[in-house]
Amino acid sequence: MIYDITRRITSSLPVWPGDTPYQVTPVMRMADGDPVNLTTLTTTAHLGTHADAYFHYVAAGAYVADMPLEAYIGPARVVTVARVDGPLRPDDIGDIEGVERLLIHSAVSDLAEEWPQQFPYLSVPLIEWLAGAGVRLVGLDSPSVDAFESEDFPCHHALYRHGMVNLESLWLRDVPDGDYELVALPLKLDGACGSPVRAILRS
Repeated sequence: MIYDITRRITSSLPVWPGDTPYQVTPVMRMADGDPVNLTTLTTTAHLGTHADAYFHYVAAGAYVADMPLEAYIGPARVVTVARVDGPLRPDDIGDIEGVERLLIHSAVSDLAEEWPQQFPYLSVPLIEWLAGAGVRLVGLDSPSVDAFESEDFPCHHALYRHGMVNLESLWLRDVPDGDYELVALPLKLDGACGSPVRAILRS
């Protein structure tokens, strides 16, 4: 069975305040007599379900085209947390023995096309604990691994220190907790600080 855990990209999909929303501009239209439909896309690199590149928050960090692909595909575990706001701790997560990719399901997945007024995010102690256990990817349904008001992004930087990668704005509604195969490959975008992904889970 396949679970599509990607948020649908529409013009009404919220983006980080001040970022560039999704827009489709027709260049050619079959309805106007053109031989094909051709569109131009304008949007942020952090649209909907996406992967952050290290370049997003580290000046000399890797562009998304150079991020380690093997981190975004392979065994993963979905864990539902009760916390609806604030930093997540190891006791929010539970057993992670043998987990390489952790996907955190919160109440944010129950929201449709609206910006969450509150959301859980990572904490540096949690990242240290996950890194020590061998986790290489952390995904959330929240819009950021850091608090909304953060300006120094401690969790992003902690992930970078440990060579871990992250996914944000997953869509985990109706996905049972358990073990799956994750496929969530970013696009090979040179010079970009992130990329939308088509994220799926296979049971």
